[in-house]
Amino acid sequence: MSQTVLLTDSAVIDSPSIQTSDWRNDLQRDGYYVVKGAIPPERATQYRQQSLDWLSSFGTALNINDPSTWTASNLPVHSKFNLFKHYAVSHERFMWEVRMEPGVLGAFAHLWGTDELLSSFDSLNVTLPNRIDKPRNESWEHIDQSPLRDGRCCVQGFVNLSRAGPEDGGLVVYPGSHNLVEEFFATQTEKRSWSENDFFPFSSQQLEWFKTRGCQPLKVCAEPGDLVLWDSRTIHYGGEPGPASREIRSVIYVAYAPASWAVPAALKIKTGIFERWGATSHWPHTNIRAIDLKAMLPNGERDPRDREEPLVKPILTDKLLKLAGVVSY
Repeated sequence: MSQTVLLTDSAVIDSPSIQTSDWRNDLQRDGYYVVKGAIPPERATQYRQQSLDWLSSFGTALNINDPSTWTASNLPVHSKFNLFKHYAVSHERFMWEVRMEPGVLGAFAHLWGTDELLSSFDSLNVTLPNRIDKPRNESWEHIDQSPLRDGRCCVQGFVNLSRAGPEDGGLVVYPGSHNLVEEFFATQTEKRSWSENDFFPFSSQQLEWFKTRGCQPLKVCAEPGDLVLWDSRTIHYGGEPGPASREIRSVIYVAYAPASWAVPAALKIKTGIFERWGATSHWPHTNIRAIDLKAMLPNGERDPRDREEPLVKPILTDKLLKLAGVVSY
């Protein structure tokens, strides 16, 4: 089996024999990396407060300082795993300001060897620890890349706005697993079972296959302002806070790819989603699929608090529009 490489057709690394003398080596070897201090801590604190202010903007029933009010009925619609994707949150001004932070863009420009980048329209995660209205999520190990993709991968990331210590909520990865997924799919699955969907969950039995090859789960610790990166083929999941944690987790997911990777049809779709203030997955340049714009309550009705535009719209600079794929480089 050929060795899986991180950047198969980038000018930065185009074969396993070409080495770099910086953190890209660690990312390529381990499948994840923490870029320390991508955003100054004081700005990370400001962004964290803005994310909590956004969460609190849906009514007075939620008091961010009172855990007894942290219930589904008081919160805007979110996924089981604490992701907020609706209400045009992907395009709130603070979300775009984080995406355009020099340290964040600089890291991805360094990674891909170009500053002509496209951004995903990704989500906000606010995890309220030890909520009284729902049990803690079990681990949900997965990768965010279809086995039908040949070669080029996506590098996902999030900007950490809160402390992620050993007992706090945060990313759990299986270092090195990205180098084994090709062999796993070739030997442990049937191709007819593969999907174009960029999500593949692993059963406990399948995880044992990786563990016997040396891959063990690792909790990634990070501080406010750190940028956490991982290869989409790295097995990972968002871990719940431990019973003793009081830290409200706040992170903004970010991902970028060279604009040159996107075909015109993909850019047209991306522009349409942007014009509707819509959200996408972490893939910035291909397989661009809009997430349903409507926030639906568990009873099947649309949330009366739903929004079709951001509460605070971003400033549409030329730089932002290029990152969004609306304006060409």
